[in-house]
Amino acid sequence: MTEQTIDDILAGAASARDDAPPPGDERYAAYCGELAARLTKHWDAVLAANATDVARARERGLPDSLLDRLGLAEAHLGTLTALAERTRVLLPEATAAGETRTGAGGITARKVAKALGVLLMIYEARPTVTVEGALLPVAVGNVAILRGGNEIAATNRALGAVITESLAAAGLPEGMATVLADTDRKLVRQLLARYDVIDALIPRGSPSLIDYCRTSSAIPVIASGGGVNHLYVDRSADLALAVEIALDSKLTEPTACNTVEMLLAHQDIAVELAESLLGRAEDFALRLDPALVDRVAASPRCQPLEAHDDGREFLDRTLGLRAVAGPAEAVAHIRRHGSRHTEGVVATDRAVADRFLRDVDAAALVVNGSMRLHDGPTMGLGPELSISTGRLHVRGPVGLSALLTHSWAIEGRGAIRGSGGER
Repeated sequence: MTEQTIDDILAGAASARDDAPPPGDERYAAYCGELAARLTKHWDAVLAANATDVARARERGLPDSLLDRLGLAEAHLGTLTALAERTRVLLPEATAAGETRTGAGGITARKVAKALGVLLMIYEARPTVTVEGALLPVAVGNVAILRGGNEIAATNRALGAVITESLAAAGLPEGMATVLADTDRKLVRQLLARYDVIDALIPRGSPSLIDYCRTSSAIPVIASGGGVNHLYVDRSADLALAVEIALDSKLTEPTACNTVEMLLAHQDIAVELAESLLGRAEDFALRLDPALVDRVAASPRCQPLEAHDDGREFLDRTLGLRAVAGPAEAVAHIRRHGSRHTEGVVATDRAVADRFLRDVDAAALVVNGSMRLHDGPTMGLGPELSISTGRLHVRGPVGLSALLTHSWAIEGRGAIRGSGGER
């Protein structure tokens, strides 16, 4: 792809931004419906393209965890069409004008929803992200440029055709969503330099991808850090509940960003917790604190934890377990190794839970529940594009409202400030 072609893409994006109807326009609701209908119509073609990607990835010897991420199945269609419908239903609430305030001299001021502008999403091997990225930002008036990994190139070509068809059917500018066919890293570097056109950057993927985007561009970033998440199990915890929470936090989707990677168990109950975990499930591996290895019944599924396992995303069905002296040591470990995504505590002692909430800093803190609860729909916040670990603009689920900014609409009614102040 040449520089001129990149300029053409960005010119198309800028044109679409200028021609796009304002947030709340009925064409966006129509687009949600058209996208769901056309995904359904062309799903067999999408699956065929995806099978090509999966076969190529398998031939290259890519790990099962990656194959799981890039594969699509019939069930994904229902999930994506439901997402489109839920987005459509929530659009009026997300784009509604804010309350009116009365100011000096009887003026009124109210917030009017505005799109963020042109958004660049860079992600890896999850084709569902292509649909999410073409749906949520566009539904509230943004322009989306979507660059997925080479592993899903064929799938993205098929999805790109569906998305373009859906935009046209809804009467929206074609350039409002562009799925880039070229996955050359040179293209990414060139896009990251175009802060003159691109208003926000949303990377989704590995910590290395996110760090690269943060350090290589002047474009504002809405980013999720890596999912290096911990669950502290206090000595006051209900151990049966702790086991249930730990297994749900890991095994329901081992590669998700809100799964647990490391259990920090109070030293008084660490051995009992480890043996309960091993007795409760057979389809996971346990990396065990070396101090506990000789105290826990031998199992072929146990290996000693290594130093490099701290701060690591296993991205498979592996769970680490370290013994700690208490809440203070657990907090210190999290501060050193956590990614400030999702952290949890299991404790019946409310003082311990409250201390955890006070001392740990993350986008979500879960008390006596699965780490997987950190999810926009599950939290009652509606569809999400990603989970942000940043501190500015949005933290936690990036929903429809987080993809909007606002203008202040001031009704002056002839009021002026004048040199003397209010008038």
